[in-house]
Amino acid sequence: MRKKLFSLCLLLIFLLFPLQSQDYGNTCIISVEKTSENVKSLKYMGLDFLMEWEGKIYIVATPEDLQRLQEKNLFYTFEELALPPAAQKELSLQAGVNGAYHTYSELETDLLSLEEKYPQIVKVFSLGKSLEQRNIYAIKISDNVNAEEDEPGVLFLGCHHAREWISVEVPYLIGKYLAENYSSNAEIKNLIDNSQIWIVPLLNPDGLEYSIHFYRYWRKNRRDNGRNEFGVDLNRNYGYKWGHDNYGSSPDPSSQVYRGTEVFSELETQVIRDLCSTRNFHALISYHSYSQIIIYPWGYTEEKCDKYDQLDKIAAKMSELMQEVNGRTYTYGQAGAEMYYTNGDTTDWAFGVYGIPAYTIELPPVDQLRGGFFNSEEDIQSIFSENLPAALYLIECAIQNYESKKENSEKLYELKEERRKNLYIKGEK
Repeated sequence: MRKKLFSLCLLLIFLLFPLQSQDYGNTCIISVEKTSENVKSLKYMGLDFLMEWEGKIYIVATPEDLQRLQEKNLFYTFEELALPPAAQKELSLQAGVNGAYHTYSELETDLLSLEEKYPQIVKVFSLGKSLEQRNIYAIKISDNVNAEEDEPGVLFLGCHHAREWISVEVPYLIGKYLAENYSSNAEIKNLIDNSQIWIVPLLNPDGLEYSIHFYRYWRKNRRDNGRNEFGVDLNRNYGYKWGHDNYGSSPDPSSQVYRGTEVFSELETQVIRDLCSTRNFHALISYHSYSQIIIYPWGYTEEKCDKYDQLDKIAAKMSELMQEVNGRTYTYGQAGAEMYYTNGDTTDWAFGVYGIPAYTIELPPVDQLRGGFFNSEEDIQSIFSENLPAALYLIECAIQNYESKKENSEKLYELKEERRKNLYIKGEK
């Protein structure tokens, strides 16, 4: 009976989504009950995980994925056969094609406007170009924004994955809040005066535009891999433990977690590599969605890192501060133990190479029941508001820790260079 049902579901998928290209034709949303046994099995399958919510793991699955799950006797439930249209008509708070969420051009306009309004503390940089020749923008916020000062840097990243629109909004709104409150809020002024804050709200502009206009569930960038297969998962393309195994990333260009042909093969990850190599960053947050969790290294293994207690303590405080705003609880823990394995990801690289506190914050699926896995426009402000105090706290941590290190800066520089030589190894196993 179950095999007949499986075959019928596959037939429906093929009818609804003809296999004309890798992009559209063969995906559906399924859920698997989150049990320890299921999590253990799923970790080794290299699936496209959408989110975790209320005891279920949601997956964007192909017919091949469904076959593999069936072979492993993993029971799944179809959550949604009809994917949402590329242009969501219900979005109406703004006139843009995706409503209150930013397109690439809208973000460009707003970043330049922020610089124009607050030129003393905000500066916009183009870190480089994407594959389709869009600028990858960063804003720097500091009291002496045109100078490199002896202060700790903090880096906030958004939109490695195209479909995660909310991950653009949160870092952008953090930057906007800092700029707007510098002159009137003593706490914000102190943070900006004593640090250099960098924000890259949209790392994957090509993927975002594709997600808006063509296929809402698009995840990767738009690298042409040949054979009508597109995209590299940017969050599997960084240079620490890249290609460690085929569970935390995939060598298959058709996979949603395809790691690329080599370390930093993608223009988008190269700009982050280059930015970090020339700046003094002491903390990092990479925003994603949708699981309502704070995770930290390591992602490639369940073994604890040497600063596990420090990372866990900071994550616990961030979770506490976030819950105080709207009452939503962000769980926290080590990435490889709490979720599926990843290798070549941002936070493992930032911690592995530079030894800095580095976190992935999976933003919540607030509108999961009403909106079909994606946040409504009304959710943007509440999600930003609860993430703001955690971001401010991490900046404060960077400032406090930096003060204690200034007297020993020469030794620390030597240790950092030694760590980089030892750990930054292409394809290290």
